[in-house]
Amino acid sequence: MNTYFSSFRPFTLLGWLLFVLVPMACVDPEDILLRGTVDVIVVDGTITNLDEPQLIKLNRSRADPVSGLFGVLPVTKASVKVRIDSAQTVSATETVDGTYRLPGDFRGQAGHAYQLQITFNDGTEYVSTQQVMPPVPPIDNVSIRFNATAFAPGQYPKGFRAGYTCQVTTRDPVDQHNYYRWDWKLWEKQKWCRSCYQGNYIDSVQENYVQNGVLVMVRRAVEDCEPIPRDFSVTNFEHWYDFTCRTPCWDISQNATLHLFDDQLTNGGAVNGRQVAVVPLLTRQPALLEIRQVALTASAYRFYDLLQQQTQKTGGLADTPPAALVGNVTNRANPREVVVGFFTASSIATARRFLDKKDATVLSYGAYDESGQIIEFDDELFFVQTTRIPLPGAKGKPFVPGGPDRYITAPCIPGETRTPIKPDGWPD
Repeated sequence: MNTYFSSFRPFTLLGWLLFVLVPMACVDPEDILLRGTVDVIVVDGTITNLDEPQLIKLNRSRADPVSGLFGVLPVTKASVKVRIDSAQTVSATETVDGTYRLPGDFRGQAGHAYQLQITFNDGTEYVSTQQVMPPVPPIDNVSIRFNATAFAPGQYPKGFRAGYTCQVTTRDPVDQHNYYRWDWKLWEKQKWCRSCYQGNYIDSVQENYVQNGVLVMVRRAVEDCEPIPRDFSVTNFEHWYDFTCRTPCWDISQNATLHLFDDQLTNGGAVNGRQVAVVPLLTRQPALLEIRQVALTASAYRFYDLLQQQTQKTGGLADTPPAALVGNVTNRANPREVVVGFFTASSIATARRFLDKKDATVLSYGAYDESGQIIEFDDELFFVQTTRIPLPGAKGKPFVPGGPDRYITAPCIPGETRTPIKPDGWPD
């Protein structure tokens, strides 16, 4: 993946914490900070009031004893529960390794208290502090403007600097000390849904059998890559084959920077035209942008503020190694165990705007490759994500003997970064 796009991966607490933890491998091995962070549990979860998946993520960040390089292992088969107002308990279900989802109809409510309870397979129990979800004021206005020089020179390859700057206006509640974070989500159409390394995608196979003297032909779904036998006369066999989406599909990207705000200087006043996001011009294709105004608890703000400070360090030799970002989750039996990450509850106000990108005065990042070759309009997002031009896979065998060849397509698999469901606000 190229340098540019990797810096705009969805905001994940684990990604930032790895950024902070890696320098700790240079600390004296006898230092308690190192011993506490080379093998740590990372917890990432936020209860929100929105109609969206409510996820808790559990990982173990571990340094290789020889190389010192950090790796991440999902924590599976844990019992994950959220306790509400010290009275009701809701259980989460593991959907993919290390990711636990609360029931689909679960939504947080401002003023209610939430506490995370985790039990690992070996019986180890962890618990978070109680987090009372604060209310969030609505976003009164969003101003989005194209800026050909939105990013600093040299920050990304090919001299790329273009993006959209986003400013919000909101009314901060009076007589309350409030804390905010602003995030963004971007939906863009994706044409390509599956890539097979040195192989082809097989959607189904035909199976024949005789039943009561009658030949029966049925098709069995496969939906997976099948390796192509290696031709040793071909010296260059390092290639991918790519397959288009079977249905409409949208990829979702999110911010990878923290935008925090403490209202101690503006308590009860209007927040006018505050810049909360810079969204890169990845493609020439239209996109749907969502600005998210997140109300933080005081403890969550302190955690994210420290995270922001540490990830903005230059990394020079004179820098003090960062302190362990210990969050609000502890081991019931061993409070001295270092557990990083944070569990909290946040009300979120959102505003969506459709970007037709007709105001862009320069080409998008994905419009051309390093040699200057122009990329096809609907291949740009794929190129941004993979730094290569898609190579269509082989056609499939006809469904009926003698019939025409057919193009093989792949399903749009829903997840945190992809959806087959048209997002609200998409015009067609």
